[in-house]
Amino acid sequence: MPAITNIEDLRQMMRRKIPRAVFDYVDRGSYDELTWRTNTADLRAIRFRQRVLIDADNRDLSWTMLGEKISMPVCIAPTGLTGLVHGNGEMLAARAAEAAGVRYTLSTMSICSIEDVRSVIKGPFWFQLYVFRDRGFSESVIERARIAGCTALFVTVDLPLRGQRHADIKNGLEVPPRLKLRNAFDMLTKPAWTAGVLMGKRKTFGNIQAYLKQQGGEKTRGDVLAAGAWANENFDGSLSWKDIAWARKHWPGKLVIKGILDPADARQAAELGADAVVVSNHGGRQLDGAPSTIEVLPKIANAVGDRIEVLFDGGIRSGQDVLKALALGAHGCMIGRSYLYGLGAMGEAGVRKALDLIAAELRVSMSLTGVRNIGEVTADILYDRPADRGSN
Repeated sequence: MPAITNIEDLRQMMRRKIPRAVFDYVDRGSYDELTWRTNTADLRAIRFRQRVLIDADNRDLSWTMLGEKISMPVCIAPTGLTGLVHGNGEMLAARAAEAAGVRYTLSTMSICSIEDVRSVIKGPFWFQLYVFRDRGFSESVIERARIAGCTALFVTVDLPLRGQRHADIKNGLEVPPRLKLRNAFDMLTKPAWTAGVLMGKRKTFGNIQAYLKQQGGEKTRGDVLAAGAWANENFDGSLSWKDIAWARKHWPGKLVIKGILDPADARQAAELGADAVVVSNHGGRQLDGAPSTIEVLPKIANAVGDRIEVLFDGGIRSGQDVLKALALGAHGCMIGRSYLYGLGAMGEAGVRKALDLIAAELRVSMSLTGVRNIGEVTADILYDRPADRGSN
């Protein structure tokens, strides 16, 4: 096996190991993919101030997010269909996160269920909620998350309707998925992936199927098409701020609003009792032409960072990206594609490798910018500081 030195190595390994349709689902964005590209490009354009002759012997990466102690200011973001990237993918990723001392966030649209993830880890994890038209489902899944010991609920608010992802449509990997002949042939050329998925605990959307079984009747069909069709019919285009108040009423733990790109929306979330917001454009998979998350992060941090935690996702491929986001006002970061590349490449070991790479890069970059712990990170470590823009 060649040396794995960065997240891109894991991405290329994943590309070789899994079907193209699944890889594109993870890797690509919506429409012309403008926002998808700028998420990473804008992060890379930011430059550090190198500092020298500052004791670099020890660097402390430990931090707290949502009141919980973690090994570094990073957690795993909720991602749908993770169990198609690798059999039992959600369970493997949760175990890797726990071993690394960070939090895992399970998606509503996961293959493995809340209870599946609970069965393989000892500590807390977080849960992401899509508020469907069927509020019975939302109430049921919130209660299941509470019973499972989830300590934070992330309500995703930037997907009342799905942005068109051209690659997914062409590949048939939509909700619900459609198997195409070329996909079937491609799967046959990836026997290890195929065997892993077929031997996985579930072959459908586990959280949704558990609810449909509770309802009885014809809805209990256990295939991914039935559960996917139900989900597609129930995405709620009427989602509004009153639903955030509803979620706050039903959820006793930390409440996080995910999908914020505007300071006014961040202030509204804080006023409704949110404990945190996630500055996110859904990884460039929803509104194409929206700004990168790193561009709007300082504005949102300035608007609400003294009241609630401001978390960040979008384009993170290294520990240096994490450090840049922290310097521009993020309290912590969420990684999606970076961990999925590891999962597709090497399963649980790949997720752990991705987290190890990010931690090592973060430690070195902290040393070379002269900060000893996460609490010392400010915009002073950057040349591209907000105060510098437009000056000579």
